[in-house]
Amino acid sequence: MSPPLLVGSEIYRRSTYGPKHPLAIPRVSTTLDLIRALGWVEEAQYRDSPMADVAALTRFHDPGYIAALQRAEEAQAVSPEDRERFRIGADGNPVYREVFRRPATSAGGVLLAAELTRHGGVVHVPGGGTHHGRRDRASGFCYVNDAVLGLLAWMDQGLTRLLYLDVDAHHGDGVQDAFQDEPRVITVSIHEGARWPFSGVAEDVAGGQALNLPVPAGFHDTEMRALREGLIEPLIARLRPEAIMLQCGSDALLEDPLSRLALSNNAHRDLVACLRGAAPRLMVLGGGGYNPWSVARCWALAWAELNGIAPPLRLPEAAESVLRGLSFHRAAGRNPAPHWFTTLLDAPREGPVRAEVRALLARGLPESLFAMA
Repeated sequence: MSPPLLVGSEIYRRSTYGPKHPLAIPRVSTTLDLIRALGWVEEAQYRDSPMADVAALTRFHDPGYIAALQRAEEAQAVSPEDRERFRIGADGNPVYREVFRRPATSAGGVLLAAELTRHGGVVHVPGGGTHHGRRDRASGFCYVNDAVLGLLAWMDQGLTRLLYLDVDAHHGDGVQDAFQDEPRVITVSIHEGARWPFSGVAEDVAGGQALNLPVPAGFHDTEMRALREGLIEPLIARLRPEAIMLQCGSDALLEDPLSRLALSNNAHRDLVACLRGAAPRLMVLGGGGYNPWSVARCWALAWAELNGIAPPLRLPEAAESVLRGLSFHRAAGRNPAPHWFTTLLDAPREGPVRAEVRALLARGLPESLFAMA
């Protein structure tokens, strides 16, 4: 198999949702800088993300909504009518300089990855993973649902057994709802229970196509391993997916300010290791994550795992300089932990498998997931 490919763009480097927004931080650019500083990507492995055009975006999204995003970027303002109808400039979805071009670029990167894996392969798209976007409105900091567009592109290639796995702290509601009752796509979401968007209860199987695993606050590496070994790996073995898309949100890490979960990045690394080789096609997206150090370290570690690279225990000076160049205006940024600068590897965060997680394991896999297997 060809080496994994990395899709990125410079549009993320100076793009911000605004100084007080959780997405004021640099994430994709820091991830790419860290990977390059470590010498982990050959020139032939890198692809610059194109910007998806209107025709590509309206494969899923309402044309009126896409036009409203374009108007908002051009005017750097939104009309009351567009705000009310499309939630642009509302609900934490601000108008910012690249409010159309940036999500169109994330979509373009995921669509490129779908094409690059047409005949098999592995692609990492850290700018992707905007899983809350709705057909006709912005939601949860997401304007375009690039994951949905990527899965549709795989379906357009004739693939019929697709697995979407989401480990963001927030339920992957936009993707699940887009494919409810669609037998070619199985969605799995491991997310913090009773957290926004307050969906994804264990009983919700989305017409038979979803496995929802809401986990309790403090969810740690041992519990993630239990779900992976007890549910995810058996699901893959039985489904035999033709392609897997992993939304590798890093806001489930202990250091993230927008969740109460407690994973180390070893959990993400182990999941990527499990998925590598589990299907002919694998696409690893970014997603949530609101601490710049933990996000970049996690996504760079995922790229290392995709390439079979063992990260050094101590980062070389060039990589450490990338991390020391970050700033973070939340409380954690005023006293960053020393290992955020010096290593990619978190200390493991283990513990007992609690009753809430044991109950998810006991429910097992719904038979409806295998109707088309």
